[in-house]
Amino acid sequence: MNSQIFNNLDKLDLDILDILIKDCKTPYLEIARICHVSGGTIHVRMKKMEDMGILLGYNLSLDLTKLGFDICCFVAIYTDSTSYIPDVINDLQNIKEITELHITTGDFEILTKVICKNIEHLQDMLINKINKIKGINRTNTFISLIQKINRNVALN
Repeated sequence: MNSQIFNNLDKLDLDILDILIKDCKTPYLEIARICHVSGGTIHVRMKKMEDMGILLGYNLSLDLTKLGFDICCFVAIYTDSTSYIPDVINDLQNIKEITELHITTGDFEILTKVICKNIEHLQDMLINKINKIKGINRTNTFISLIQKINRNVALN
């Protein structure tokens, strides 16, 4: 978090965020009770943090394996030149299996998180979608065997 924005947050703001990080479904009135303030105060603070761009949205966490998506992997993407990166990213945004995209330092320029139903789905997506994008030189795929940690950073 940018230090100027962080300096605009007080202990109550950080306490609210800490509660929501632990359980984003906590009702405002419950947060207010825990923080010893009114529900209106929580509402105002939440709106302030949304306006500041700290709260970007609320995410639904799914057990994707129960929905038939058994493969989670990370695809490292090497481009022909860094000048291709904006166009490559634009094309990658259209691939629904990509759930995260990061521009990185190191050997490759882009790292994506990909969710697929099975190995055949992954193979088809790599061959017929990702590797056909102009500007991609090659990819390296890392299959996740099991995810042991999935959390936001603790603020306090």
